[in-house]
Amino acid sequence: MELLKTLMIVLQVLSAIGVIGLVLVQQGKGADAGAAFGSGASGTVFGATGSANFLSRTTAWLATVFVACTIVLAFVVSPASTRVDTGVNLNGVKVETAPTAPATPSNTKGIPQ
Repeated sequence: MELLKTLMIVLQVLSAIGVIGLVLVQQGKGADAGAAFGSGASGTVFGATGSANFLSRTTAWLATVFVACTIVLAFVVSPASTRVDTGVNLNGVKVETAPTAPATPSNTKGIPQ
């Protein structure tokens, strides 16, 4: 379980950095799509409009990975109050609990004990 949590955290951080980087590289709607890669938009690796499509699709995929990791981490790292108390602390030593008072019968109908 700890391996899954570590893997999800690493994947979430990498996808967050990727989304931030891709959003900063992208140009606004009014700007030329190839302006970030040089003056000639048709000379880029992805073509005149290919870079905008590639960047926006990659950003969408990374955002989806980020949201999925967030949801999985929300279930993996649940609050301790919702977990079942096993009586074992983090050090593996049995926790001693105070004895509880014996239950008194509620259906005695006034009969003294």
